[in-house]
Amino acid sequence: MSSMPGHQVGRSLPRLEAREKVTGRAEYTHTMRLPGMLHAKIFRSTVAHGRIRSIDTSAAKTTPGVHHVVTSEDVRKVIAEPYYGPAFHDQPVLAIDKVHYVGEPVAAVLARDPHVAEAAAALIVAEYDELPAVFDEVEAVENRILVHEELRPAGTFADLKHLTGRRDTNIALDFKLRRGDVEKAFAAAAHVFEHTFRTQKVLHLALEPFASIADWTETGVTIYSASQGPSFVRTEIARLLGWPENRVRIKVPYLGGGFGGKLYIKLEALATALSMIARRPIKVAASMEEQFYTITKHPSTFRIKTAVDRSGRIAARKCEVYWNGGAYADIGPRVTQKSGFTASGPYDIENVWIDSYALYTNLPPAGALRGFGVPQLVWAYERHTDIIARELKLDPVEFRRKNILRDGRPQATGTVARDIALETALARVADRLSWSTPIERGTGSVRRGRGVAIAMKAVISPTTSVANINIAADGSTTLYCGTVDMGQGSDTAMAQIVGEVLDMPAERVKVIARDTDVTPYDMGTLGSRSLFHMGHAVRLAAEEARDKIKALGRDVGEPDGSNIPISELFKKKYGMQAGNIIASGIYKPDYVPPDPATGMAPNATPFWMCAAAGAEVEVDIETGKVRVTRLVN
Repeated sequence: MSSMPGHQVGRSLPRLEAREKVTGRAEYTHTMRLPGMLHAKIFRSTVAHGRIRSIDTSAAKTTPGVHHVVTSEDVRKVIAEPYYGPAFHDQPVLAIDKVHYVGEPVAAVLARDPHVAEAAAALIVAEYDELPAVFDEVEAVENRILVHEELRPAGTFADLKHLTGRRDTNIALDFKLRRGDVEKAFAAAAHVFEHTFRTQKVLHLALEPFASIADWTETGVTIYSASQGPSFVRTEIARLLGWPENRVRIKVPYLGGGFGGKLYIKLEALATALSMIARRPIKVAASMEEQFYTITKHPSTFRIKTAVDRSGRIAARKCEVYWNGGAYADIGPRVTQKSGFTASGPYDIENVWIDSYALYTNLPPAGALRGFGVPQLVWAYERHTDIIARELKLDPVEFRRKNILRDGRPQATGTVARDIALETALARVADRLSWSTPIERGTGSVRRGRGVAIAMKAVISPTTSVANINIAADGSTTLYCGTVDMGQGSDTAMAQIVGEVLDMPAERVKVIARDTDVTPYDMGTLGSRSLFHMGHAVRLAAEEARDKIKALGRDVGEPDGSNIPISELFKKKYGMQAGNIIASGIYKPDYVPPDPATGMAPNATPFWMCAAAGAEVEVDIETGKVRVTRLVN
């Protein structure tokens, strides 16, 4: 894009939405109200695993101000199969027959006043026949305690269509990658290192909690949602209702942070079902505490074993990764697969064996959170790398440099690494840390140390993005795209791309808020894909618009390169200020899904992202206090 003529890409400018946000005019789903709207508050399970014996809603129903109390029995009257999920259709709108984790929605209370609804929900009493529960991912893989009797793959994603329904297992997906002869390499190795690492559950906790408003009528439903993926929400709601997608409209106002937690269905299905039952707009807004019950980041256990030859080269690596997906799959199977691509690290290793498991447990569901599982593995394999370097008395930077994946070499999946700058990034970090100069180690109780780490990640594929551009007769330009700006500045970035191609200031490009009746399809704002995928779609749309402007000029007798304003071209064509130029761009990179048996794929990603970082720290060995004195990346 740097070769474009408009000098907009790379220019520093205020974000397009900044003024609305800093003046308080920006509207978020959590603060919206519709005429006649009722608020829903959720009654949640207090046991991790159990059969629902009874739900007593009588006290809640008789509370003044309560309009409805809803259980799964009511939901099934309006949605026959009320199960949703991006990878598996396994999560019920409200618990049906069983509960699978503490905090699972069991019933909902509707009232005009949210405080009345909350107080009434506290009056509901449920009785359960408790069942054994499993909370640890390594225990779950043994299948002694089953979370679900039967698994229900959704087949939503092309690279997961090989999944089939199974019984008597907690394994939602087992991803395997096999390259070379691992056992032979270990047998011949001069050194073998093996370690186990565990990561904990992490919460997204965006400043704006989850919120959805559904307004159902006989002809359609409009949902206002704090969502990172309105196109997917529309598709899934339409499937649940048995409707064509043009009867489902998803509108995303400003979004107060997402970080992966607001992907796919969260509260939208419940809000829709409640609106169908009450025949009024319904708002479901989670509290900060309720976010803990809605979605988390996967806890994990990572066993890694590495063979090193006498020269310090990594000869083989074997990885077992166990992902704790909680009670429902959400996007866990894709996290398991996509992170599994790079579990062996950013290194050139001929022999690789990876087993990665997405597991059900009796914890709240886990999904995407900044990195699709990669950060957990990076921490583990880079810790492992440092231990190896220390044991072999090798410099950590030199050990990495000796084994680093270089441009043109195949990564573990077999996909060739192109335009990858790992070695450059590592060199820059080492230089900024003055790595060749010994560090002063400290005195007394304060000790000093430093370290580096490198990482790589595949951009999410296969995905599609569509962008439309409308140039009005006065030359004003409007961009329609589905990427959700949740604070990362994507609206401004897309406007810069349009301005670059059409040679106009980005500030003159109007970016339309996400509305599936207006903005075209986008797979979702996730996985570091938006600037690459949607950016290309926007570029293609802008190039088509530019070509149409040139064609319009030729049509009215203007020479190529003429600087006549677009509005004058329209007037010449139509005799007045009339007409439009409509352009569209669609971007879907080539992708070959991995072989289910080997995990190998010649084109697993359109490009590899890479990173390097370094830090200097002080540790008080008496108090345990840690202070980061320098951080470079």
